[in-house]
Amino acid sequence: MATLPSTEPIALTEPARPSLIGLSRDELVAEMAAFAPAADRPKLRARQLWHWIYAQGATDFSAMTTLSRTLREALAQAYDLARPEVARHQVSTDGTQKWLLRFADGNEAESVHIPESDRGALCVSSQVGCTLTCRFCHTGTQRWVRNLTTPEMVAQVMIARDSLGEWPTPADRRLLSNIVMMGMGEPLYNFDNVAKALHIAMDKEGLGLSKRRITLSTAGVVPMIPRVGRELGVRLAISLHAVTDELRDRIVPLNRKYPIAELMQACRDYPGLSNAKRITFEYVMLKGVNDRLTDAKALVGLLAGIPAKVNLIPFNPWPGAPFECSSAAVITAFADHLSAANLSAPVRTPRGRDILAACGQLRSMSERVRKAASGG
Repeated sequence: MATLPSTEPIALTEPARPSLIGLSRDELVAEMAAFAPAADRPKLRARQLWHWIYAQGATDFSAMTTLSRTLREALAQAYDLARPEVARHQVSTDGTQKWLLRFADGNEAESVHIPESDRGALCVSSQVGCTLTCRFCHTGTQRWVRNLTTPEMVAQVMIARDSLGEWPTPADRRLLSNIVMMGMGEPLYNFDNVAKALHIAMDKEGLGLSKRRITLSTAGVVPMIPRVGRELGVRLAISLHAVTDELRDRIVPLNRKYPIAELMQACRDYPGLSNAKRITFEYVMLKGVNDRLTDAKALVGLLAGIPAKVNLIPFNPWPGAPFECSSAAVITAFADHLSAANLSAPVRTPRGRDILAACGQLRSMSERVRKAASGG
Protein backbone atom coordinates (compact mmCIF):
# COMPACT_ATOMS: atom_id res chain seq x y z
CA MET A 1 0.00 0.00 0.00
CA ALA A 2 1.22 3.50 -0.81
CA THR A 3 -0.09 6.85 0.34
CA LEU A 4 0.69 9.62 -2.08
CA PRO A 5 1.04 13.31 -1.23
CA SER A 6 -2.03 15.47 -1.65
CA THR A 7 -2.47 17.67 -4.66
CA GLU A 8 -2.35 21.41 -4.06
CA PRO A 9 -5.08 22.16 -1.49
CA ILE A 10 -7.73 24.80 -1.72
CA ALA A 11 -9.12 26.85 1.13
CA LEU A 12 -11.95 25.24 3.10
CA THR A 13 -14.25 28.18 2.47
CA GLU A 14 -16.59 28.93 -0.37
CA PRO A 15 -14.50 30.28 -3.28
CA ALA A 16 -14.73 33.99 -3.94
CA ARG A 17 -15.14 33.20 -7.64
CA PRO A 18 -17.86 30.79 -8.82
CA SER A 19 -16.72 27.64 -10.56
CA LEU A 20 -17.71 26.80 -14.12
CA ILE A 21 -17.36 23.07 -13.42
CA GLY A 22 -20.72 21.31 -13.14
CA LEU A 23 -22.77 23.74 -15.17
CA SER A 24 -24.91 22.20 -17.90
CA ARG A 25 -24.40 23.35 -21.47
CA ASP A 26 -27.44 25.63 -21.26
CA GLU A 27 -26.30 27.04 -17.92
CA LEU A 28 -22.86 27.73 -19.35
CA VAL A 29 -24.40 29.57 -22.32
CA ALA A 30 -26.51 31.64 -19.92
CA GLU A 31 -23.46 32.39 -17.77
CA MET A 32 -21.52 33.59 -20.80
CA ALA A 33 -24.48 35.67 -22.00
CA ALA A 34 -24.35 37.49 -18.66
CA PHE A 35 -20.57 37.84 -18.83
CA ALA A 36 -19.86 41.14 -20.62
CA PRO A 37 -16.72 40.21 -22.63
CA ALA A 38 -18.46 37.18 -24.15
CA ALA A 39 -21.96 38.60 -24.48
CA ASP A 40 -21.70 38.92 -28.26
CA ARG A 41 -21.13 35.17 -28.83
CA PRO A 42 -22.20 33.25 -25.72
CA LYS A 43 -22.87 29.93 -27.49
CA LEU A 44 -19.43 29.93 -29.07
CA ARG A 45 -17.72 30.86 -25.80
CA ALA A 46 -19.65 28.18 -23.93
CA ARG A 47 -18.69 25.57 -26.52
CA GLN A 48 -15.04 26.57 -26.28
CA LEU A 49 -15.06 26.48 -22.48
CA TRP A 50 -16.85 23.12 -22.46
CA HIS A 51 -14.11 21.65 -24.64
CA TRP A 52 -11.27 23.01 -22.52
CA ILE A 53 -12.85 22.00 -19.20
CA TYR A 54 -14.11 18.51 -20.07
CA ALA A 55 -12.10 17.32 -23.09
CA GLN A 56 -8.78 18.92 -22.18
CA GLY A 57 -9.05 18.99 -18.39
CA ALA A 58 -7.85 22.58 -18.13
CA THR A 59 -7.37 23.87 -14.60
CA ASP A 60 -6.25 27.35 -15.67
CA PHE A 61 -7.86 29.73 -18.13
CA SER A 62 -4.41 30.68 -19.42
CA ALA A 63 -4.20 27.25 -21.12
CA MET A 64 -7.26 27.99 -23.27
CA THR A 65 -5.36 29.14 -26.33
CA THR A 66 -8.40 29.34 -28.62
CA LEU A 67 -9.59 32.28 -26.53
CA SER A 68 -8.03 35.72 -26.73
CA ARG A 69 -5.63 36.73 -23.98
CA THR A 70 -7.99 39.53 -22.92
CA LEU A 71 -10.89 37.12 -22.55
CA ARG A 72 -8.76 34.56 -20.68
CA GLU A 73 -7.66 37.20 -18.20
CA ALA A 74 -11.23 38.41 -17.70
CA LEU A 75 -12.49 34.86 -17.13
CA ALA A 76 -9.72 34.15 -14.63
CA GLN A 77 -10.77 37.18 -12.60
CA ALA A 78 -14.44 36.18 -12.62
CA TYR A 79 -14.45 32.37 -12.38
CA ASP A 80 -12.67 29.39 -10.87
CA LEU A 81 -11.69 25.94 -12.22
CA ALA A 82 -10.16 24.51 -9.04
CA ARG A 83 -10.60 20.87 -8.08
CA PRO A 84 -11.51 19.89 -4.50
CA GLU A 85 -8.58 19.18 -2.21
CA VAL A 86 -7.26 15.63 -2.30
CA ALA A 87 -6.88 15.07 1.43
CA ARG A 88 -5.48 11.57 0.94
CA HIS A 89 -4.55 9.48 -2.11
CA GLN A 90 -3.88 5.78 -1.52
CA VAL A 91 -2.75 3.06 -3.92
CA SER A 92 -3.40 -0.60 -3.16
CA THR A 93 -0.98 -3.40 -3.85
CA ASP A 94 -3.37 -4.50 -6.63
CA GLY A 95 -3.32 -1.08 -8.31
CA THR A 96 -6.67 0.13 -6.97
CA GLN A 97 -6.57 3.85 -6.13
CA LYS A 98 -8.66 5.70 -3.56
CA TRP A 99 -9.05 9.45 -3.17
CA LEU A 100 -10.44 11.14 -0.08
CA LEU A 101 -11.72 14.49 -1.33
CA ARG A 102 -12.26 17.44 0.96
CA PHE A 103 -14.80 19.97 -0.26
CA ALA A 104 -15.04 23.69 0.37
CA ASP A 105 -17.15 23.26 3.52
CA GLY A 106 -14.70 20.75 5.04
CA ASN A 107 -16.84 17.67 4.39
CA GLU A 108 -15.29 14.66 2.70
CA ALA A 109 -16.15 11.76 0.41
CA GLU A 110 -14.20 8.96 -1.22
CA SER A 111 -13.94 7.70 -4.80
CA VAL A 112 -12.13 4.60 -6.05
CA HIS A 113 -10.57 3.57 -9.37
CA ILE A 114 -10.44 -0.18 -10.05
CA PRO A 115 -8.06 -0.94 -12.93
CA GLU A 116 -8.06 -3.80 -15.40
CA SER A 117 -5.43 -4.49 -18.05
CA ASP A 118 -6.83 -2.09 -20.65
CA ARG A 119 -9.68 -0.29 -18.87
CA GLY A 120 -11.01 0.58 -15.45
CA ALA A 121 -14.06 1.68 -13.49
CA LEU A 122 -14.38 4.70 -11.24
CA CYS A 123 -16.65 4.24 -8.23
CA VAL A 124 -18.27 7.64 -7.62
CA SER A 125 -19.89 8.82 -4.38
CA SER A 126 -23.18 10.76 -4.35
CA GLN A 127 -23.48 11.72 -0.67
CA VAL A 128 -21.33 12.55 2.33
CA GLY A 129 -22.22 9.61 4.53
CA CYS A 130 -25.38 7.74 3.64
CA THR A 131 -29.10 8.05 4.24
CA LEU A 132 -29.32 4.26 4.58
CA THR A 133 -28.02 1.98 7.32
CA CYS A 134 -27.29 -1.30 5.55
CA ARG A 135 -25.71 -3.41 8.28
CA PHE A 136 -22.95 -4.96 6.16
CA CYS A 137 -21.74 -1.61 4.76
CA HIS A 138 -19.10 0.52 6.46
CA THR A 139 -20.49 3.69 4.88
CA GLY A 140 -23.82 2.91 6.50
CA THR A 141 -22.22 3.32 9.92
CA GLN A 142 -21.53 6.97 9.08
CA ARG A 143 -24.56 9.20 9.44
CA TRP A 144 -25.72 11.16 6.44
CA VAL A 145 -24.30 14.70 6.34
CA ARG A 146 -25.45 16.08 2.98
CA ASN A 147 -25.90 15.39 -0.70
CA LEU A 148 -22.97 16.01 -3.00
CA THR A 149 -23.44 18.70 -5.63
CA THR A 150 -23.08 18.16 -9.36
CA PRO A 151 -19.65 19.88 -9.44
CA GLU A 152 -18.46 17.65 -6.58
CA MET A 153 -19.44 14.48 -8.45
CA VAL A 154 -18.02 15.65 -11.77
CA ALA A 155 -14.80 16.60 -9.96
CA GLN A 156 -14.36 12.98 -8.82
CA VAL A 157 -14.09 11.94 -12.47
CA MET A 158 -11.78 14.84 -13.31
CA ILE A 159 -9.42 14.16 -10.39
CA ALA A 160 -9.18 10.50 -11.39
CA ARG A 161 -8.36 11.58 -14.94
CA ASP A 162 -5.73 13.94 -13.53
CA SER A 163 -4.04 11.07 -11.67
CA LEU A 164 -4.30 8.68 -14.61
CA GLY A 165 -2.92 11.22 -17.07
CA GLU A 166 -5.97 10.97 -19.34
CA TRP A 167 -6.16 14.52 -20.62
CA PRO A 168 -7.05 15.21 -23.32
CA THR A 169 -9.82 12.62 -23.19
CA PRO A 170 -8.39 9.58 -25.04
CA ALA A 171 -10.35 8.39 -28.04
CA ASP A 172 -9.50 4.70 -27.78
CA ARG A 173 -7.72 3.13 -24.82
CA ARG A 174 -8.91 4.47 -21.48
CA LEU A 175 -7.88 3.52 -17.98
CA LEU A 176 -11.07 5.25 -16.86
CA SER A 177 -13.58 3.63 -19.19
CA ASN A 178 -16.57 3.11 -16.87
CA ILE A 179 -18.38 4.92 -14.09
CA VAL A 180 -20.26 3.11 -11.35
CA MET A 181 -22.44 5.13 -9.00
CA MET A 182 -21.67 2.73 -6.16
CA GLY A 183 -19.64 4.89 -3.80
CA MET A 184 -20.80 6.55 -0.62
CA GLY A 185 -24.53 7.29 -0.49
CA GLU A 186 -27.79 6.35 -2.19
CA PRO A 187 -27.79 8.00 -5.66
CA LEU A 188 -31.59 8.01 -5.99
CA TYR A 189 -31.91 10.20 -2.90
CA ASN A 190 -29.83 12.79 -4.78
CA PHE A 191 -31.26 12.15 -8.23
CA ASP A 192 -31.28 15.66 -9.72
CA ASN A 193 -27.60 16.29 -8.98
CA VAL A 194 -26.62 12.76 -10.02
CA ALA A 195 -28.54 13.04 -13.30
CA LYS A 196 -26.94 16.37 -14.15
CA ALA A 197 -23.46 15.00 -13.40
CA LEU A 198 -24.05 11.90 -15.52
CA HIS A 199 -25.31 13.96 -18.46
CA ILE A 200 -22.00 15.86 -18.34
CA ALA A 201 -20.13 12.56 -18.17
CA MET A 202 -22.06 11.20 -21.17
CA ASP A 203 -21.59 14.29 -23.35
CA LYS A 204 -19.67 13.19 -26.46
CA GLU A 205 -17.82 16.51 -26.64
CA GLY A 206 -17.04 16.44 -22.93
CA LEU A 207 -16.05 13.53 -20.70
CA GLY A 208 -17.32 11.26 -23.46
CA LEU A 209 -18.49 8.14 -21.60
CA SER A 210 -21.23 6.09 -23.25
CA LYS A 211 -24.37 5.39 -21.20
CA ARG A 212 -23.55 1.71 -21.77
CA ARG A 213 -20.47 2.25 -19.61
CA ILE A 214 -22.29 3.85 -16.70
CA THR A 215 -24.02 1.87 -13.97
CA LEU A 216 -26.18 3.34 -11.22
CA SER A 217 -26.65 1.22 -8.12
CA THR A 218 -29.58 1.63 -5.74
CA ALA A 219 -30.67 -0.18 -2.61
CA GLY A 220 -34.19 -0.01 -4.01
CA VAL A 221 -35.77 3.46 -4.03
CA VAL A 222 -38.62 2.06 -6.09
CA PRO A 223 -40.44 5.27 -7.17
CA MET A 224 -37.23 6.69 -8.69
CA ILE A 225 -36.19 3.63 -10.70
CA PRO A 226 -38.35 4.44 -13.79
CA ARG A 227 -36.73 7.89 -14.02
CA VAL A 228 -33.28 6.31 -14.24
CA GLY A 229 -34.35 4.41 -17.33
CA ARG A 230 -36.33 7.23 -18.96
CA GLU A 231 -34.04 10.17 -18.25
CA LEU A 232 -30.59 8.57 -18.16
CA GLY A 233 -30.79 5.20 -19.91
CA VAL A 234 -27.79 3.90 -17.96
CA ARG A 235 -27.36 0.40 -16.65
CA LEU A 236 -29.14 -0.38 -13.39
CA ALA A 237 -27.77 -2.32 -10.44
CA ILE A 238 -29.83 -3.37 -7.44
CA SER A 239 -28.19 -3.85 -4.05
CA LEU A 240 -30.31 -6.88 -3.12
CA HIS A 241 -28.45 -9.16 -0.66
CA ALA A 242 -31.47 -11.14 0.57
CA VAL A 243 -34.38 -13.11 -0.88
CA THR A 244 -36.93 -12.67 1.92
CA ASP A 245 -38.44 -9.51 3.36
CA GLU A 246 -37.72 -10.76 6.87
CA LEU A 247 -33.96 -10.87 6.27
CA ARG A 248 -33.78 -7.87 3.97
CA ASP A 249 -35.67 -5.76 6.51
CA ARG A 250 -32.80 -6.46 8.92
CA ILE A 251 -29.77 -5.96 6.68
CA VAL A 252 -31.19 -3.43 4.16
CA PRO A 253 -33.69 -1.39 6.24
CA LEU A 254 -34.97 0.47 3.15
CA ASN A 255 -36.81 -2.78 2.40
CA ARG A 256 -39.34 -1.92 5.11
CA LYS A 257 -40.47 0.97 2.89
CA TYR A 258 -40.11 -0.74 -0.49
CA PRO A 259 -40.38 -4.54 -0.03
CA ILE A 260 -38.96 -7.08 -2.42
CA ALA A 261 -42.14 -7.64 -4.46
CA GLU A 262 -42.39 -3.91 -5.28
CA LEU A 263 -38.69 -3.78 -6.11
CA MET A 264 -38.89 -6.77 -8.46
CA GLN A 265 -41.87 -5.24 -10.27
CA ALA A 266 -39.95 -2.00 -10.77
CA CYS A 267 -37.12 -4.05 -12.25
CA ARG A 268 -39.45 -5.89 -14.62
CA ASP A 269 -40.83 -2.54 -15.76
CA TYR A 270 -37.42 -0.84 -16.14
CA PRO A 271 -37.37 1.15 -19.41
CA GLY A 272 -35.13 -0.41 -22.05
CA LEU A 273 -34.67 -3.70 -20.19
CA SER A 274 -33.45 -6.48 -22.50
CA ASN A 275 -30.96 -9.33 -22.68
CA ALA A 276 -28.45 -6.79 -23.99
CA LYS A 277 -29.22 -4.45 -21.11
CA ARG A 278 -29.60 -6.67 -18.10
CA ILE A 279 -30.06 -5.53 -14.53
CA THR A 280 -27.22 -6.44 -12.20
CA PHE A 281 -28.23 -7.73 -8.78
CA GLU A 282 -25.54 -7.29 -6.14
CA TYR A 283 -25.46 -9.99 -3.48
CA VAL A 284 -22.91 -9.80 -0.68
CA MET A 285 -22.07 -13.22 0.74
CA LEU A 286 -22.53 -13.26 4.51
CA LYS A 287 -21.55 -16.41 6.40
CA GLY A 288 -24.57 -18.22 7.79
CA VAL A 289 -26.89 -15.34 6.93
CA ASN A 290 -27.83 -15.43 3.23
CA ASP A 291 -25.52 -18.02 1.71
CA ARG A 292 -27.44 -21.30 1.93
CA LEU A 293 -28.46 -23.26 -1.17
CA THR A 294 -32.07 -22.59 -0.21
CA ASP A 295 -31.25 -18.88 -0.63
CA ALA A 296 -29.74 -19.58 -4.05
CA LYS A 297 -32.86 -21.51 -5.12
CA ALA A 298 -35.10 -18.69 -3.90
CA LEU A 299 -32.97 -16.15 -5.77
CA VAL A 300 -33.46 -18.06 -9.02
CA GLY A 301 -37.22 -17.92 -8.54
CA LEU A 302 -37.16 -14.26 -7.54
CA LEU A 303 -35.37 -13.22 -10.73
CA ALA A 304 -37.46 -15.37 -13.09
CA GLY A 305 -38.42 -13.38 -16.16
CA ILE A 306 -35.96 -10.53 -15.51
CA PRO A 307 -32.92 -10.25 -17.81
CA ALA A 308 -30.44 -10.38 -14.96
CA LYS A 309 -26.88 -10.86 -13.88
CA VAL A 310 -25.96 -11.60 -10.25
CA ASN A 311 -22.70 -10.23 -8.85
CA LEU A 312 -21.71 -12.36 -5.89
CA ILE A 313 -19.60 -10.19 -3.59
CA PRO A 314 -17.43 -11.79 -0.90
CA PHE A 315 -18.05 -9.73 2.23
CA ASN A 316 -15.26 -7.20 2.72
CA PRO A 317 -14.55 -6.81 6.44
CA TRP A 318 -14.02 -3.51 8.21
CA PRO A 319 -13.22 -2.68 11.85
CA GLY A 320 -16.12 -3.75 14.06
CA ALA A 321 -18.09 -5.44 11.27
CA PRO A 322 -20.89 -7.69 12.58
CA PHE A 323 -20.53 -10.28 9.80
CA GLU A 324 -18.01 -12.71 8.34
CA CYS A 325 -17.48 -13.66 4.73
CA SER A 326 -18.84 -16.95 3.44
CA SER A 327 -16.20 -19.57 2.72
CA ALA A 328 -14.86 -19.97 -0.81
CA ALA A 329 -16.53 -23.38 -1.08
CA VAL A 330 -19.92 -22.00 -0.07
CA ILE A 331 -19.62 -19.10 -2.53
CA THR A 332 -18.65 -21.50 -5.33
CA ALA A 333 -21.61 -23.78 -4.61
CA PHE A 334 -23.96 -20.78 -4.56
CA ALA A 335 -22.58 -19.53 -7.89
CA ASP A 336 -22.79 -22.99 -9.45
CA HIS A 337 -26.47 -23.28 -8.55
CA LEU A 338 -27.25 -19.92 -10.18
CA SER A 339 -25.22 -20.82 -13.26
CA ALA A 340 -27.06 -24.13 -13.59
CA ALA A 341 -30.28 -22.12 -13.73
CA ASN A 342 -28.82 -20.04 -16.61
CA LEU A 343 -28.14 -17.01 -14.46
CA SER A 344 -24.79 -15.28 -15.01
CA ALA A 345 -23.23 -15.28 -11.54
CA PRO A 346 -19.63 -14.10 -11.48
CA VAL A 347 -17.87 -13.88 -8.13
CA ARG A 348 -16.40 -10.41 -7.75
CA THR A 349 -12.70 -10.44 -6.96
CA PRO A 350 -12.11 -8.20 -3.94
CA ARG A 351 -9.97 -5.19 -4.85
CA GLY A 352 -8.31 -2.60 -2.66
CA ARG A 353 -9.02 -4.33 0.65
CA ASP A 354 -5.66 -3.21 2.09
CA ILE A 355 -6.69 0.45 1.78
CA LEU A 356 -10.37 -0.12 2.69
CA ALA A 357 -11.39 0.64 -0.89
CA ALA A 358 -13.37 -2.53 -1.57
CA CYS A 359 -17.14 -2.74 -1.90
CA GLY A 360 -18.84 -1.62 1.32
CA GLN A 361 -15.65 -0.27 2.93
CA LEU A 362 -15.80 3.44 2.04
CA ARG A 363 -16.12 5.88 4.90
CA SER A 364 -14.97 9.45 5.56
CA MET A 365 -14.58 11.36 8.78
CA SER A 366 -17.16 14.00 7.87
CA GLU A 367 -19.38 13.06 10.80
CA ARG A 368 -16.90 14.98 12.91
CA VAL A 369 -17.58 18.06 10.80
CA ARG A 370 -21.33 17.61 11.21
CA LYS A 371 -21.06 17.19 14.98
CA ALA A 372 -18.76 20.17 15.34
CA ALA A 373 -21.11 22.34 13.31
CA SER A 374 -24.09 21.32 15.42
CA GLY A 375 -22.22 21.64 18.70
CA GLY A 376 -22.65 17.90 19.35
